[in-house]
Amino acid sequence: MINNYFDRLRNFACWLIYVIVFCGSGIANAQDIQVVDRIVAVVNDEIISLFELEQIFKPYREKIKALGYSPEKEKETIFKVREDILNQLIDQKLTDQEIGRTGITISEREIDSAVERIKESAFYTDEDLRMLLSREGMTMEEYRKRIKEKILRTKLVNREVKSKIVINEEDVKSYYENHQDAYQGGKKYNLRHILLEVNDFADKDKIKEKAESILAKLKAGQSFEKMASKYSESASAAKGGDLGLLDEEVLSEQIREAVKELEPGEFTPVLDTDLGYQIFFIEKITDAEGKSLKDASPEIEQKLFEEIVNEEFRSWLEKLRKRSHIKIIK
Repeated sequence: MINNYFDRLRNFACWLIYVIVFCGSGIANAQDIQVVDRIVAVVNDEIISLFELEQIFKPYREKIKALGYSPEKEKETIFKVREDILNQLIDQKLTDQEIGRTGITISEREIDSAVERIKESAFYTDEDLRMLLSREGMTMEEYRKRIKEKILRTKLVNREVKSKIVINEEDVKSYYENHQDAYQGGKKYNLRHILLEVNDFADKDKIKEKAESILAKLKAGQSFEKMASKYSESASAAKGGDLGLLDEEVLSEQIREAVKELEPGEFTPVLDTDLGYQIFFIEKITDAEGKSLKDASPEIEQKLFEEIVNEEFRSWLEKLRKRSHIKIIK
């Protein structure tokens, strides 16, 4: 009887520790986290926990370990990426604190609209999006939370940075004159691709064999878009390998040579490129006319605006860091 009692007590204690450690803020408060976890940074009156950092860093760690680096190189890379992620978390805490201070808000309707725009631009149904999120280990509720955070941060940047930027005609004219090649026209290719990555420690022959088997399936009539979604290791795989509309000039000489004789609907053989083995599909080819300064001005203004926004945001963030209490705990 007494033994059974202690067994039940021990089981309950194990369960309680699991809840506190793994369920995070849903059950545990900040003091609980300090006891069972470790604080890696303090940002004003908020903390970043080791658990929070490791949750984000975990997929990067797995990716680095799969690259086959030497122990020294692997350790160095893990340290650098982990440090970068921690700094990003600190920046997020700072911007989120500013959002709270300035009283910026967002409605559920704005989040709904953002989700619908994303689905429309990617031609996703609600089921498609949920399936994609599931593959990434994320629920729709978590995805909506991320969108909410992104929109709030965008509103903050609009208020603190973008509203103070002015692009004048001289800036646009100077950019146009220094980038004449970009506005002379020429061929543009709407490409899709399938990428099989190759690293220094990979069995290159096996990867090429896999690429050739994919090519055989394409020749047999399989959809390039579906094959890219299934097999490609590129970030574009979720979009069926879509790389968008690209100027002929931005393509490497190897790829230019491979696609120059092809028509829309055709694909290249397996190419041994710097990124790995690739197959390219020609979705569409357009002959773009050159653009005058007047026609190019809106596009140039947008490019300059984005460049300045990035610079000014980094400057604003550095100022915010200087007037904040930030402590990184090794």
